[in-house]
Amino acid sequence: MDVAIIGAGVVGCAMARRFALEGARVCVLEAAPDILSGASKANSAILHTGFDAPPGSLELSCMQDAYDEYMEIREAMNLPVLETGAMVAAWTEDEEARLPDLLAQAQGNGVTDTRIISRDEALAREPALAGHVRGALLVPREHVIDPWSAPLAYATQAKALGAEFRFNAPLTGARRDGDTWQLETGAGSLMAKTVVNCAGLYGDKVEEILTGTPSFEIRPRKGQFVVFDKAASQHLRTILLPVPNERTKGVVLTRTAFGNLLVGPTAEEQEARDRPDVTTPELEMLISKAVELVPALQDMPVTAVYAGLRPASERKEYRVHADADLGYYCAGGIRSTGLTAALGIARHVFALWSESHSLAWSKPNDSMAPSMPNLAEHLPRDYQIPGHDGIVCHCEMVTAREIRAAFDSQLPPGDFGGLRRRTRCAMGRCQGFNCLGRIASLAEGKLRTPILPEDAS
Repeated sequence: MDVAIIGAGVVGCAMARRFALEGARVCVLEAAPDILSGASKANSAILHTGFDAPPGSLELSCMQDAYDEYMEIREAMNLPVLETGAMVAAWTEDEEARLPDLLAQAQGNGVTDTRIISRDEALAREPALAGHVRGALLVPREHVIDPWSAPLAYATQAKALGAEFRFNAPLTGARRDGDTWQLETGAGSLMAKTVVNCAGLYGDKVEEILTGTPSFEIRPRKGQFVVFDKAASQHLRTILLPVPNERTKGVVLTRTAFGNLLVGPTAEEQEARDRPDVTTPELEMLISKAVELVPALQDMPVTAVYAGLRPASERKEYRVHADADLGYYCAGGIRSTGLTAALGIARHVFALWSESHSLAWSKPNDSMAPSMPNLAEHLPRDYQIPGHDGIVCHCEMVTAREIRAAFDSQLPPGDFGGLRRRTRCAMGRCQGFNCLGRIASLAEGKLRTPILPEDAS
């Protein structure tokens, strides 16, 4: 292999796509049964402009490069964008006084369509906001996307271009022999000229295996979320952002591409890298915060709660570095902006690789861009097209045809979570209580990890 990529989260999927588009023979090694099984499975699904990113940072350039590329490829790949815009709302005198500085930062970052709006304009745009809002920074090009179809599209394109994906393949050992890596994994050995570390929550552990001494430390940061019923989305059209602080972007209130309203995340430090548990006090805090900002959400039913872990490190910036002599490249410490920035991070790492290598590969004549099935609520869905063989999940209107298509795709799901992310089955009000039996029947013998009864809980 030319390139081995460790980790099949959103960054790893984008990395596989970029190197495959450049003509490399790529293999992606993933410890879990499916892509997006770590940090990438839980986020707020916002396509960021970089308006509040650190000026001059790698994060900013990667986000903005990726934003532009996403907008270039989304039509060909059928990737939805729910055009919402965002408001950074000020609720106190101190927050209002900080808006001009935030505007100056946004303008300096090249997001020149931002502007400060008055209380009256904010309420005219969002009548359901609490009356004590004092004004806001309007960011027109912050939007909502499908957080799973995009990285699945990147991985599918890489696979169509010849990339190999190995699942249940955690990296267990590595040795550099001349100009080649000998990698040992849970799914056998592999030889590759270059290794790219996109291991997310285990990025420092992978770097230790590869180099002996990690240059950064992952400090998992848990974010909990509450998903309100679809009826809640009528009360908010615009992403509602808080005035950020040094530690976190804060709690966001936003519509989802799937018709719900989402509030979160929290920002909780923890040691465990595989236990994003939800906790009642924090979930109650999120609901209370949402009701404080949009009082109409009082008594609105909650469809689901979930938590994710962000691969924060001991420093705030991305931990991207290269050792060309060793054939090692690292995209570590990619926190909450990874979904947006992934395409830009992949371009940046390929540029680092290109600085020390003459391109000996032949670029493919056909980019093999896939057209993804649509799951977004604001666009036509499969259940509206005849011949779908019945609706399996009535909460999310998922058809039998969609489930079968997921299994027939270039990258079929490896576990129940992967099937849910590809179709949204069992993600609605009943959380699989009414549909799990039919789903299990359709999935029988097709998953690397079978569906278990507790998956419905």
